Amino acid sequence: MSEDKPFAGQLAQVTGASKGIGAATAIALAKAGAHVVLTARDVKGLEAVEDQIHAAGGTSTIAPLDLTEADSVARLASAVSSRWDKLDIMVIAAAYLPNLTPVTQIDPKQFNQAIMTNVLATQALIAAFDPMLKRADAARVIGLTSSVGATPRAYWAAYGSTKSAFDNILKSYGHEIEKISNIRVAIVDPGATRTAMRERAYPGEDPNTVKSPVVVAERLVSLLQEDFQNLHEERVDQAG
Repeated sequence: MSEDKPFAGQLAQVTGASKGIGAATAIALAKAGAHVVLTARDVKGLEAVEDQIHAAGGTSTIAPLDLTEADSVARLASAVSSRWDKLDIMVIAAAYLPNLTPVTQIDPKQFNQAIMTNVLATQALIAAFDPMLKRADAARVIGLTSSVGATPRAYWAAYGSTKSAFDNILKSYGHEIEKISNIRVAIVDPGATRTAMRERAYPGEDPNTVKSPVVVAERLVSLLQEDFQNLHEERVDQAG
């Protein structure tokens, strides 16, 4: 392991890797030497990210999938485990933001999509990749959360409630594996970041007033190199 390639020989998987924080994190991990499995629904987006990775001398594999489709995660795990024995890094960046509405006006279809993407898919990913994570020397799982999961806010109930459940799943998993493996779990709140999701939530905001996804990606890569404690939590506040 060289200083500029700290993750050389390691396998990383990033969900939501076609854009935003997920894409920036995948690119940063590949630059740091990891082979990155890129997952998202947007094939063209994944191909564009892979092109950036390869142009910079990194390596990756695209795995297009819809996390809400039945058995999609199981199929992904089967494909990945047939090629690699262990998974060193999992970054769960995929998320779905329903329209911001009062609780009384939450759209059931959108709420269901948020539950499936933010909650059910998270559990499915952990369950499917747990064996590969346990075979790694010191696997790391990072989930990207939101402050509205811990602190309810008007009009954010549909999204915030799923992020609360997301946090609970990751923390529970962290407690469960703490004494039986070297896996460590971290939950990171990226804070205000220049993403398409942020633009949907705050359409009148000047995007240049919030930090770039690259800032969050760099912090995640730095965190993954640290000997952080299991169930680590932090918020990325620095401006970009």
